[in-house]
Amino acid sequence: MSDHKRVLSGMRSTGALHLGHLHGALQNWVRLQYEHECYFFVADWHALTTEYKEARTIQEKVAPMVADFLAAGVDPGRAVLFIQSSVKEHAELYLLLSMFTPLGWLERVPTFKEQVQALADKEIHTHGFLGYPVLQTADIILYNAHYVPVGMDQVSHLELCREIVRRVNFLTGQEVFVEPAALLTASAKITGPDGRKMSKSYGNAIFFGDDEEKVRQTVMSYITDTQRARKSDPGRPDVCNFYPLHEIYTPAAEREEIKSGCTSASMGCVECKKRLLPHLNTAMAPIREKRDELLRDPSAIMDVLVEGNHRARAKARETMARLREALGMNYSPDSSGA
Repeated sequence: MSDHKRVLSGMRSTGALHLGHLHGALQNWVRLQYEHECYFFVADWHALTTEYKEARTIQEKVAPMVADFLAAGVDPGRAVLFIQSSVKEHAELYLLLSMFTPLGWLERVPTFKEQVQALADKEIHTHGFLGYPVLQTADIILYNAHYVPVGMDQVSHLELCREIVRRVNFLTGQEVFVEPAALLTASAKITGPDGRKMSKSYGNAIFFGDDEEKVRQTVMSYITDTQRARKSDPGRPDVCNFYPLHEIYTPAAEREEIKSGCTSASMGCVECKKRLLPHLNTAMAPIREKRDELLRDPSAIMDVLVEGNHRARAKARETMARLREALGMNYSPDSSGA
């Protein structure tokens, strides 16, 4: 049962989802929808911060992403699923918050310089990229979310959100917004075949829509223990790039057998990888089938989003009416947002 505390989370619509998304976010969303009032959204405006040159491709990625949400178990009867750009109040609140946010606060966000370096092949020295934490703040407080599920690497973003909330509340003299708290989420570390974080941009992911042959190809391409040059060398599962997949998908008894075979050098990496395949494909089959079913009927996905957009707008309008009142800016004839 929900405790009426509200949770907000979203994903940028930059492509198909993969196992990293499943274990890093979606499984947690599925759990949270039974515990709290949840709002989950497609962050298409956030996608523009890095993909603005390919803006026309963002729309075509929305339905597959929502199909992935639903296939992973997110229930639109329990959570509000919506598109960021369909709730225009996100843009209005982003604009208003930008008036309150000191430039220095944005420049000190740790991930800003990191992402500038990581995305050196993209022209991202834009107002939108620098200001994305303000839009992120607007996303969260527009629904007065109490909790935001984040990993440790995102805590600094949420702290900036909390600072902006405190500043607005102080300057208006009213508790307009709730200060959201981080809901730190433990998630399995899922890396790609190359040892880097699983990512579409790296070309190292196992996607929800991959068939069994594609999954086999990706699994068999994994780099394992880099110090195990020959099958006769003892392996080290604890540092192996591949073994964490066994910890997620392989039954405990068989996993111990594989671990023993690796450390004693009685089992090679090729056999180790093959032993994972039936378990991984069994786990992925219902997600893959549900996803395919949904994509055969895109109207069902759109129905979910139409309802979710409607519910999100209703909540967003309440928040903006309260903020306009606090700012003394409710004098416009159409300020109700109708």
